[in-house]
Amino acid sequence: MRLGVNIDHVATLRQVRRTFEPSPLFAALLAQQAGAHQITLHLREDRRHVQEEDLELIKRVVHLPVNLEMAPTEEMKRIALRVRPHRVTLVPERREEITTEGGLDVVKMRPFLEEYLREIAESGIEVSLFVEPEEDQVRASREVGAQAVELHTGRYANLFNAHRMQEAQEELCRLRTAGEKARELGLRVYAGHGLTYQNTPMLVRALRDVVEELNVGHSIVSNAVLWGMQKAVAEFLKILA
Repeated sequence: MRLGVNIDHVATLRQVRRTFEPSPLFAALLAQQAGAHQITLHLREDRRHVQEEDLELIKRVVHLPVNLEMAPTEEMKRIALRVRPHRVTLVPERREEITTEGGLDVVKMRPFLEEYLREIAESGIEVSLFVEPEEDQVRASREVGAQAVELHTGRYANLFNAHRMQEAQEELCRLRTAGEKARELGLRVYAGHGLTYQNTPMLVRALRDVVEELNVGHSIVSNAVLWGMQKAVAEFLKILA
């Protein structure tokens, strides 16, 4: 199972003081050195953490695939087509939210997404949609032209963290069913949101043969403050081994 390291909250720490450190680029380089398989970053419409310059520098300097999370807006599409990350992952976005609160409603947005994704896909950028682990959302993702889905693991993470283990196991079953349906439809399957060093081992045991990649940010960056980025990434990679 591969690890995508999300460096958003390195930029969050920098933006608190509107200064130049810590550097998301240096964080990405250290993650690369520690063995990460991908760098993930979310360029938000309000630019609360990652800036366009961060995306441009990381794409130019880091020798790993870059996964750009973004809202499905015309501005973000223009940026993606200019910078050309390896992958774009479309996510829902509300300015007042602290973090992404759920998956994209692909079923509701199907006509819009069919048109919106066409130019991105034709450019050779992989398209992934961040969705709830529901069969109708997975099926709609395939129908609008995505090559992959990233399953939202936030509900599982919250249940695990609240020690509601029976419900957490049930959510893992829901994630597995959605992942198997995605693979049946020819989609690549990724997962992420709310994953930590504590709740990821159980998820890996349950989904290793279905999910090929996890994207993890806050937990790694939080521990990097104490351990350093390389150790924080290396320790997470051990969970996936």
